[in-house]
Amino acid sequence: MPSLKEVRNRITSVKSTQQITKAMKMVSAAKLRKAQDKSIQMRPYVKRLSQILSNVLSTSEGGNLGAYAQERPVNNVLIIVITSDRGLCGGFNANVAKSAIALLHEKYVSQNKQGKVSIMPIGKKGRDFFKRRNYKVIENYAELFGKLNFDNAKQAAEYAMQAFVNQEFDEIAIIYNEFKNVATQIVRQETFLPIRLTAEEIKDKAQSTTKADYIYEPTKEEIITELLPKTLKIQLYRALLESNASEHGARMTAMDKATDNAGELLKELRLTYNRSRQASITKEILEIVGGAEALGN
Repeated sequence: MPSLKEVRNRITSVKSTQQITKAMKMVSAAKLRKAQDKSIQMRPYVKRLSQILSNVLSTSEGGNLGAYAQERPVNNVLIIVITSDRGLCGGFNANVAKSAIALLHEKYVSQNKQGKVSIMPIGKKGRDFFKRRNYKVIENYAELFGKLNFDNAKQAAEYAMQAFVNQEFDEIAIIYNEFKNVATQIVRQETFLPIRLTAEEIKDKAQSTTKADYIYEPTKEEIITELLPKTLKIQLYRALLESNASEHGARMTAMDKATDNAGELLKELRLTYNRSRQASITKEILEIVGGAEALGN
């Protein structure tokens, strides 16, 4: 049985840890409100912009849709992996990393074996994870969460877009956590480039019995040229906002569980302390009684 001093030290240590986890939970809750509002406000805009773009693309009869929609054999691949800068958020970062590794081993097997897969991490945790495993890591935007805004996100998107146009990469994918609620984050894998109609949009197009006759002002080509880059930049920015909200939700949940676990541990330690103290008092009483009997004899 541990000594009373050891148990007291452990109780003090667990109390301090509990105070820290409780404070971190409150901080994450405050940050979550702002991050969640930004993410939710962005969703209708992204959805509507995507609908406009899909309507324009669906009426194109094999015409030139721009360099961002160019399909070519997939030799070189870039995966944009969005994680957090800090830990203590449960499986938030691990789930994204596992999803990226699974994507490499399932979809990009040959490219991975030939060393033609590059990782562009956004978030320090993702950068450290892939650097330790000797992947080709593009670190330019790893610390973007230090100052998250549209201008910085636009620079990261423009880098990926220009690399695709220059044929440095033939396909670019994004992996991130989508915010559902405080306790649930969904790992998403999306194709960033080339631009393709989603399965839902293709289905809607096939089921449509009438062909819409749009009047374009300016020309359809000019609209596509303007919409494609803007949609791509917004897509990456939305992924960053979703990931940011998910991070705070995951950390809030993790710190809440840690606080509860610390409370359970404190109960056990106090019980152990009381037992040790009772055993110590009983031992002292027995020694006193034994000494008194010895003197009496």
